[in-house]
Amino acid sequence: MPADAEVIDIQPARRQRVLILSWEYPPVLVGGLGRHVHALSVALAAAGHEVTVVTRHAEGAPLEEYADGVRIVRAAEDPVRFPLATDSLLAWTMAFNHTLTRAALRAAEAGAYDVIHAHDWLVAHTAVTLAEHLDLPLVTTIHATEAGRHQGWLPEEMNRTIHGVEHWLSNASALVIACSGYMRDQVARLFDVPAGRIDVVPNGVDDRAWHARPRAVSAARARFAGDGPLVGYAGRLVYEKGVQHLVHAVPYLRDRHPGLRVVIAGDGPYRDELVDQAHRLRLADTVRFTGFLDATQLPAVLGATDATVVPSLYEPFGMIALEAAAAGAPLAVADTGGLAEIVEPGVTGVTFPHGDPDALAGAVDRLLGDEVFARRLARRARAVVAERYAWSAIAARTAGSYATARREHCAFQARRATALLAGGRSAIAIPDGNLLAGAAS
Repeated sequence: MPADAEVIDIQPARRQRVLILSWEYPPVLVGGLGRHVHALSVALAAAGHEVTVVTRHAEGAPLEEYADGVRIVRAAEDPVRFPLATDSLLAWTMAFNHTLTRAALRAAEAGAYDVIHAHDWLVAHTAVTLAEHLDLPLVTTIHATEAGRHQGWLPEEMNRTIHGVEHWLSNASALVIACSGYMRDQVARLFDVPAGRIDVVPNGVDDRAWHARPRAVSAARARFAGDGPLVGYAGRLVYEKGVQHLVHAVPYLRDRHPGLRVVIAGDGPYRDELVDQAHRLRLADTVRFTGFLDATQLPAVLGATDATVVPSLYEPFGMIALEAAAAGAPLAVADTGGLAEIVEPGVTGVTFPHGDPDALAGAVDRLLGDEVFARRLARRARAVVAERYAWSAIAARTAGSYATARREHCAFQARRATALLAGGRSAIAIPDGNLLAGAAS
């Protein structure tokens, strides 16, 4: 090595200055992404890193504040005299990225950053613009893919466009974070990202927040359970979550376990169809749809169940499995995606093939028929959550990914420049048929 060469030793424990981009952050919470970014940001700040989150504005929220050790900069929507003449998500996303970019550039005026961390395709244009303008390494977490959400099919123009943006963002990033080995393989194959540029960092959970007081658990059981066992589900009511297979399994379970009750917590576009399905199967007295339950209600409901079911058809990670385990619920989960990496059959829960309501019924029946077995699984699952998925550990692994991206930044930029000089990458071809055909499920 030349005597005058600069030696840069970036260790994961070193204090890093991080600029995080997310389209949702408290008080804007649409799905799990906002809660993930909030918990990660707070944990990074608690570990000594300097964290700024640039996000969407919410009515009544300050445009800038410090909360939980995190600097939060919110991008207000541009005042438009003539509103967008479309309800298109893509049009809204482009308008949002214009104001998000300006807010992020203002945030960067206050000091230099070491790395930019983008969360999902909705912030792609801002992320790439900022990384190029500030010459910083870009790390992107892909929480889910459009192809995965639609079981491999991209039937509409919007689906194909989102897939293209995900492809572009992944390849513009020095490093991609995936929440599971399943998602790592999907990102590598769908977006042609070398495996060496993908880190697997699981989602985290605050197990203490999901451990409800015994009095609250007893109250939830009195509210939702009957004379028999209580089975639960929590999550969005969309097709890919597989709730329809849980409802289909209820008549068999009710015959096997008199007095059975099923509580389905959550909301979404598939709710009406699920309610109709329950009525067709004459389950009105057995299945209860609660709608959305907040963080003060849901832990107690999950803790009150004799089995919590996660019947997903597509699940990049399976956050609700961790949350239910932390709440003390015995788990029955589909053997798919990230769920297969979280739950060890017969040790921390029981599993069943996804999309198979008969197998689902058998797995739940096994838990309901052997309380000692079910509670042993629940205790082990809770211990595993506390050991492996604490946010402090997840923040440390994420900081390690930042350090890797910083080390590789110059080499990555050189490879990109060479590719651009050689003519760049051609337009992304979207093949007909199922993009996930042959993928592990």
